Amino acid sequence: MRGIRAMRAIKVWKIRSLVQHAGFIVMMYGGRFGVHLGSAIPCFACPFVPGCGGYCYLMGLQGYIGFGMSAVAAGGVGLLAALGWFALFAMLVALLGKLWCGWVCPFGLIQDWLSALRRAFGVRERTIPRNTARRLTRVKYLLLSGIVVIPPLATAGILHEDFYLPFCNICPGKSILPLFAGEARYLALNLDNRVTLGFSIALLAITGVMLVGMFFRDRFFCVFCPFLALIHLLKPITLLGLTKEPESCIGCGNCRRVCPMAIEAVYKERVSRDVQGDACLDCASCVEACPSDFALSINFSKLRLFRSSRDYVAELKGKFGR
Repeated sequence: MRGIRAMRAIKVWKIRSLVQHAGFIVMMYGGRFGVHLGSAIPCFACPFVPGCGGYCYLMGLQGYIGFGMSAVAAGGVGLLAALGWFALFAMLVALLGKLWCGWVCPFGLIQDWLSALRRAFGVRERTIPRNTARRLTRVKYLLLSGIVVIPPLATAGILHEDFYLPFCNICPGKSILPLFAGEARYLALNLDNRVTLGFSIALLAITGVMLVGMFFRDRFFCVFCPFLALIHLLKPITLLGLTKEPESCIGCGNCRRVCPMAIEAVYKERVSRDVQGDACLDCASCVEACPSDFALSINFSKLRLFRSSRDYVAELKGKFGR
């Protein structure tokens, strides 16, 4: 009961906002104050940001895979280093799961800012047709496959050297995040050769589409994010996650209405306790909005960290009434 009373004093959405902004400062500017978190961070800590506090693991993954053959030829030292960074990445995912996406990722916070701006202007969120949304969820796995398959082709000389980092070259984080550190060079076309020009055109086009999409729909980029796919593939070792007690569900639909990813599975599930889908961000919005005691909960292994409560919802006073 003491834990529940503490949650009533400080609401989870406020804690999440504080953590997000603290994470943004550390990831974006930590290097300027001596913070160096390495290259295994499970969220968009972009290395193209001057003075960042750590690197997104997707960049390291592309490099480790791309130079894997060279590492083996050099005696395996580089390969051991790559395995070490993956082990660290897997450990961070095992501990916090998709909390990295919903609570820490700087690019996720920028998306939340754009959503707040849309609501401030009274613009209604746009919905994606269900069948289209289902097809779009596959894109993140296609991007993850490209991260694995394309870099070795560049190492072997089959593709241009710019394909060492194929995802980074088209990631909107590369063009948007550096702006917060006063760096705008990635908004310009790179005319060095046809490949770099093609990548820079693609980057600007994708950035434009994503900015529009992120304004009109919550967490639009997360639909395509290969990080979500990679973290979900490590779900069997993840200790933190979302569970449901189906018999306690009253079918109000609040979880579906407040979910930034428009996930319906949490609402529809009537048998399984496991409702941690591949699109879930562990943001806890559904748990906060659920008026049924113990129906939804965020757990760390067998420890319940936060659970749904009728009294909690009553105290929110319309926070999730959208």
